[in-house]
Amino acid sequence: MFDVLSTKLGDVFEKLKKRGSLSESDVSAAMREIRVALLEADVALPVVKDFIAQVQEKAVGAEVLRSVSPGQMMVKIVHDHLVKMLGGGEAFQGSDLNLAATPPVAILMVGLQGSGKTTTSAKVALRLKKRDRKRTLMASLDVYRPAAQQQLQVLGEQTEIATLPVVFGEQPVAIAKRAMETGRREGYDVVILDTAGRLHIDEVLMDEVAKVRDVAKPAETLLVADAMTGQDAVTLAGEFHEKIGITGIVLTRVDGDARGGAALSMRAVTGRPIKLMGVGEKLDDIEAFQADRVAGRILGMGDVVGLVEKAAENIEQEDAEKMAAKMLKGQFTLEDMAQQFKQIRKMGPMEGLLGMLPGMGKLKKQMAGADIDDKMLARQEAIILSMTPKERRNVKIFNGSRRKRIAAGSGTSVQEVNRLLKQHKQMSLMMKKMGKLGKKGLLGGLGGGLPPGMGAGGGLPPGMMPPFK
Repeated sequence: MFDVLSTKLGDVFEKLKKRGSLSESDVSAAMREIRVALLEADVALPVVKDFIAQVQEKAVGAEVLRSVSPGQMMVKIVHDHLVKMLGGGEAFQGSDLNLAATPPVAILMVGLQGSGKTTTSAKVALRLKKRDRKRTLMASLDVYRPAAQQQLQVLGEQTEIATLPVVFGEQPVAIAKRAMETGRREGYDVVILDTAGRLHIDEVLMDEVAKVRDVAKPAETLLVADAMTGQDAVTLAGEFHEKIGITGIVLTRVDGDARGGAALSMRAVTGRPIKLMGVGEKLDDIEAFQADRVAGRILGMGDVVGLVEKAAENIEQEDAEKMAAKMLKGQFTLEDMAQQFKQIRKMGPMEGLLGMLPGMGKLKKQMAGADIDDKMLARQEAIILSMTPKERRNVKIFNGSRRKRIAAGSGTSVQEVNRLLKQHKQMSLMMKKMGKLGKKGLLGGLGGGLPPGMGAGGGLPPGMMPPFK
């Protein structure tokens, strides 16, 4: 989402880092470029003015001008103020939905039609079920949009989360009352109320949502906003907060090509934190909005902690331990390689994963030219699955006829089979080196230097990225 803003800010800081010292005129010129970058990213003008004023006040001080590395200090100041703008330090920051109330705790989902409220309701319910072990009931209050209530029922079946049975002709306030009564009677921890939306804000919508709020007394009123709507999302957030009183924001379609200004503006306009963000179409594609991590991604610092958490959620500990044991023995078969590809695919699109690595922002243009395709991992898996068990465990037996048979069986070319085998050889050599390090003790081994590709600037180990087309 923040690609354009990240690129422009990266260019500004690159110029500053090349200078041994900074004058006030250098800082002022940089501030002008940052202002333009924020405005082009659709950040609201009052928010930009406030941000620039705060950064400039800090930046023209002796802390930057006399710093050993003034360019780096400027990056730190901008990073700190971005975190502040995005809501860092809130009492309920990021993943912490406020569930500190007598069960069942009501969560009211509000927003315009088409923002993704119903799907987001199911995503939040699934997150509460998997992460917080909460027994959740979902209820659709949208009696206007055709099949809206049936849509929530289908999502409930997919996620194995209970939904309130539909009573034909029942109105939203009555549905909310019945949902809360059912939640109390049947011992649910959380009741998620999916309200109706409109194509635009009107008094009828606001009155209805206000009545539902008064009946349900929600602990959380979450505004679901589409990140693609730009400045309209800021107006929307201000209106809903003024008339309903939202407690947090959920951004949807963060994985799209939105310029990111809505995210930077909405928290500043409403004073309420962005708590969650939808990062894909799958029902488990929802993440906590962590201000410091998002600021790091914008400035090209990556989000290594987020990457580790994503890996922990998708990779079984037992599989990781088996792989570690094989590494120590210096063993790495094609079956192990296929398992790695499967785990990487479970973690999400490659572009998103690479974006979480520090410094990858500078390589995006080169990566775009190289045409990295997520389907390459699936094709590589197909190549390995087209081999016999004997071939997967012993690469030495490959000859021309075997390679042709595997290429035909996997729908690929002999060149792709050869490329995969070369890639496996590189990974196998790396595993052997890491195994030797493990035997000597990791810290002792590091004294002799890291294996090729693992050093500073070496990037990912060979094989951890799909080959280029």
